Amino acid sequence: MVLDTLAYWAKAKGIRLLATGDFTHPEWLFLMKEKLKPSGNGFFEFRTNIQPSGDPLFRGMSVSPQDVSFILSTELSFIYSKGGKVRKIHVMLLAPDFESVERINGRLEGIGNLRSDGRPILGLDVRLFCRMVAETCPRCVVIPSHIWTPWFSLFGANSGFDAIEECFEEMTPMIFALETGLSSDPAMNWRLSALDRFALVSNSDAHSPSRIGREANVFDTEFSYRGLMDALRARDPSRFLYTIEFFPEEGKYHYDGHCKCGVVLSPRESLKSNDLCPKCGKRLTIGVLHRVEELADRESADGAGRIPFKSLVPLNEIVAEAVGKTPDSQGVWDLYFKFIREFGDEFSVLVDVPIPELARVSPDKVSAGIDRMRRGLVRIVPGHDGEYGLIHLFGQDAAEDLAAQLTLF
Repeated sequence: MVLDTLAYWAKAKGIRLLATGDFTHPEWLFLMKEKLKPSGNGFFEFRTNIQPSGDPLFRGMSVSPQDVSFILSTELSFIYSKGGKVRKIHVMLLAPDFESVERINGRLEGIGNLRSDGRPILGLDVRLFCRMVAETCPRCVVIPSHIWTPWFSLFGANSGFDAIEECFEEMTPMIFALETGLSSDPAMNWRLSALDRFALVSNSDAHSPSRIGREANVFDTEFSYRGLMDALRARDPSRFLYTIEFFPEEGKYHYDGHCKCGVVLSPRESLKSNDLCPKCGKRLTIGVLHRVEELADRESADGAGRIPFKSLVPLNEIVAEAVGKTPDSQGVWDLYFKFIREFGDEFSVLVDVPIPELARVSPDKVSAGIDRMRRGLVRIVPGHDGEYGLIHLFGQDAAEDLAAQLTLF
């Protein structure tokens, strides 16, 4: 996951602005300074032309410094005791320049070992961290990460709080955006009136280059650090157009469960067993949907005036199911890039290109799968206890619909 490789994948996905990650790590920061230069707008671009990729998947593809920009970012892990409980929380930190990064890192070096991990672990109350950021570089932005996951999150079932003010106290006004995570979508978050005043953002949490863009944010605003932050603060649908989401059931912690016993339960089923595994009797890993049910103060909320969202299935997963192979197999990536070369990038394929146009690329079943995804015709075995959910676009219940679609094409 070096910067050049990230840039190639970002272009394939259709991503214009990508977060660097890990600016707290000295070696990664050194490489960023070596490769990137300020664009004059709070973002960064490559100093020189990007070298041709040696990966045969990118054959014929080139990336220029103008294609992909970067925003300086890192994620930090906080483990501390508060209110008689051990708290474990992750937050994102965004910065407008290397000078701010240096000041932040200088303060954090006295608290934890920044060399130990790209996401350092700090034994500091996250409220005090926010105060430090406000004092050190007020233009930096703190965003709580994947706020619902059972561990390491703001509302996590195992280490979180029941209200934002419990966590951040007097620093709460500094927080204006929350990351929903893969296992929840905006509609689930809309059920909490306490979250109405926050922008809800969705990010990839990529872990490998090909997973960039599993979730993303789409803006129509001034292309600058200030323009981005202003759009987030305003929560204006004319500037913050929509988020791109996983189907939340596909996330690793959507339902309750106990992976070792093969147990997957809805919140209602878990309540019947007192949140204990019906096979071994140990406590279940309580998932995101369960936690939302606990804290929600309304059954549902319509999307009027809110930032919309689109739920998508990654293109390689659709291709994989269509051709009966695994998502990361060579044959799937070859077909994936056939679509990319034909239509430009993955988001265009998933969202914009008309289905009859997609059907020109063989096999037709891929375009049929994309059509089903756009219409929400998916079957999902929900993710639980660290296991991703399983999405099915085809099957016996879809056979007639698929045949009709292929006849139409």
